[in-house]
Amino acid sequence: MGYKQISLKVPTVYSDELLQLEIAKHLRIRQFSFQTEGKSLDARNKRNIHWLLRIAVFSDEIKGCNTPAQLNLEIPYRKRNRKILVTGSGPAGFFCAFVLQKAGYQTTLIDRGSDVIKRNHSIQAFEREGIFDPQNNYAFGEGGAGTFSDGKLTSRSKHISAERQFILQSYIDAGAPAEIGFLAHPHLGTDNLIRIVKTLRRQYQELGGEILFETMLEDIIVSNGTVKAAITSQGNITADSYFIAPGHSAYETYRMLIKRGVLFRPKNFAIGSRMEHPQSLINLAQWGVESLPGVKAAEYRLTSPGDGKHQVYSFCMCPGGMVVPAAGYPNTNIVNGMSFYKRDGDFANAACVAGLHPSELAGKEVTALETLTMVEELEKSFFNFSGNYKAPFCSITDFLNAKSRFDHIPASSYPLGLAPAPMWEILPNKVVVAMRDGLKDFSRKIRGFETGNLLGLESKTSAPIQVLRNENGLCTGLENLFIVGEGSGYAGGIISSGADGVKNAMRLVS
Repeated sequence: MGYKQISLKVPTVYSDELLQLEIAKHLRIRQFSFQTEGKSLDARNKRNIHWLLRIAVFSDEIKGCNTPAQLNLEIPYRKRNRKILVTGSGPAGFFCAFVLQKAGYQTTLIDRGSDVIKRNHSIQAFEREGIFDPQNNYAFGEGGAGTFSDGKLTSRSKHISAERQFILQSYIDAGAPAEIGFLAHPHLGTDNLIRIVKTLRRQYQELGGEILFETMLEDIIVSNGTVKAAITSQGNITADSYFIAPGHSAYETYRMLIKRGVLFRPKNFAIGSRMEHPQSLINLAQWGVESLPGVKAAEYRLTSPGDGKHQVYSFCMCPGGMVVPAAGYPNTNIVNGMSFYKRDGDFANAACVAGLHPSELAGKEVTALETLTMVEELEKSFFNFSGNYKAPFCSITDFLNAKSRFDHIPASSYPLGLAPAPMWEILPNKVVVAMRDGLKDFSRKIRGFETGNLLGLESKTSAPIQVLRNENGLCTGLENLFIVGEGSGYAGGIISSGADGVKNAMRLVS
């Protein structure tokens, strides 16, 4: 059977019947099958917004074209009498354990938080009553921080094609919509992720994997460059190799690892605030209409040179989503974005952040430990300002003009309320200067952008420190310890973090 890949332009609302007619017309064939391999929205001309499709067509009427080989992750199975302990059930930790279990290792996966259902109940109670649960929140618990976000599955990381395909197919096999395999900007939504994470856990357990919730990694025992045991809140666990996927928020885990000789260094990261607008405003600016049949909600991706020293960019844009209280610890106050699969909420939000190095933020050279303390103190200062988990806020216009006009509290998706604040005074000055220039650029690119609001502190775009690893992925100076995922400082987001876990698991397998 022959194969050919073609590109088609179709309306925002289309059917398989339309695709069949277009394919037959394009290739002048009658009998064929097809599958969508790529799909992206072309909104450059607001009078002619359409989908760009990449279609794979299979037919005996197509001559001389063979189906291209698929790049698959090959996981060789054999019974291996070796025990592996994986800490952290976010994308990096879970997919690391999943791969190792498939390869025949005896794996145990532990997480400080509860299963995703119990975690969801705690988050709902927090948003309803303002009672913070340090064990189950937007940072900690089954599925990691990514489960309670937009569930974006895009990644700029290169050389992870096989790992990406493995992760996407694992999600599809666990009930994710097939479209994540071909959309240019796929996402799952928190509502889907809660169900998918639970299904993936069951699949892992059916392979023989063990998972222990509410089990905190408290310490490790290191001797002669080898980890001998993990000390957990449920007792000591010994293994042949140890993988830790702490995520970007587990500061006490970072501190414990540094105390035990694991080498970390400060790295570039980005901080700022979350921007919120009515979704209809973003739709109108991007599409020319307030709604578009066949498309959920308009997105944006904005960059600016900022003040010329610090780039400013939008991060984790959540169309039709909500701003959420993302603190991982009591008496700290930070925000993040979240959306459900339908993206049908009234508001759009995204972080507006400036990139810089921790030493520049501190005004002096800092260590990894000093970096953690500095970021932690900033997160505490936002809690101290409001005295609770309300989000300090101001309008973008007031931020640009350094002028307070707190005559009313605007409508917002944030569930715990807003506290009027001079954001230009409580954010670090270097960040404020860069953000002002960036927001001016954004306002020139999207009509009405300056009418939005800035909410809270966004400090978790990535980990502010990075572990030192050798060419085999092992922590420098240690024979059997891997730090993986976003918490390693080498990955960010669901796909690249999951891929880092997979890659390092495969180093052990091969």
